[in-house]
Amino acid sequence: MHTYLRRSLIGGIGAAAMAAGLAFAGPAQASQHHQPKPTVVLVHGAWADSSSWNGVIERLHQDGYSVRAASTPQRGIASDAAAVKSLVDSIGGPVVLVGHSYGGAVIGAAAAGDPAVKSLVYVAAYAPDAGETLASLNATPVKDPLPALPLQQVSTGPDSADLYIDPAKFRSVIAADVDQSTAEDMAATQEPLNAAAFSEPAPAAAWRQLPTWYLVAQHDRAIAPNLERYMAARAQAHTIEVNSSHVVMVSHPDQVTRLIEAAAR
Repeated sequence: MHTYLRRSLIGGIGAAAMAAGLAFAGPAQASQHHQPKPTVVLVHGAWADSSSWNGVIERLHQDGYSVRAASTPQRGIASDAAAVKSLVDSIGGPVVLVGHSYGGAVIGAAAAGDPAVKSLVYVAAYAPDAGETLASLNATPVKDPLPALPLQQVSTGPDSADLYIDPAKFRSVIAADVDQSTAEDMAATQEPLNAAAFSEPAPAAAWRQLPTWYLVAQHDRAIAPNLERYMAARAQAHTIEVNSSHVVMVSHPDQVTRLIEAAAR
């Protein structure tokens, strides 16, 4: 009888302790499963503006993500990165930083040493190492290199110039899988890139410290697909390939969105 009572008391105490433990653990476990989603910060490439992300923004919003599309002046990697870093710092929470084309060099510099940035996503983008230039990356020996871009140079001063893609060749080089009307609008509204940006050494390479994702555009005519593969492999990035032109976020927003959300998770 005494043994039975003792066992009953021990069993009751154990059950109570377990219940208390579950009650205590419940909110903590719930918080782990309901962490707020990071904010996605999108950085456009050269000869574009933040509207190039519209299709991706719509899909991210539908999936519950807060999104900011940075508008950079395209004056140079360091100055554009400083502008993006200021935007990231203003958000006050975890961020996934996404860059397209020239924007990849920008995010690699902007994220360096910033604890708010949790992951990087390169979308058919340059991923220079610290000290590398876009020009030196373009000279990397890869199979099937591309010819020089059909650039038009507009002087902006005695020692400065802006670069545009020749509008007559814009679609074939940048947006071959985008409908003609949209591609013509993109060519007409392209934002210029400071010519000096091609020779400016990247100040940092955050992909050396942060989890990184990369999308290779298989039919890119602006950055050689094999150069994209080289940069992705060097960064040890989670890599996907899409049958796309350079502006994959315009022509294939679903695939780009899925990659960003994988990085966000």
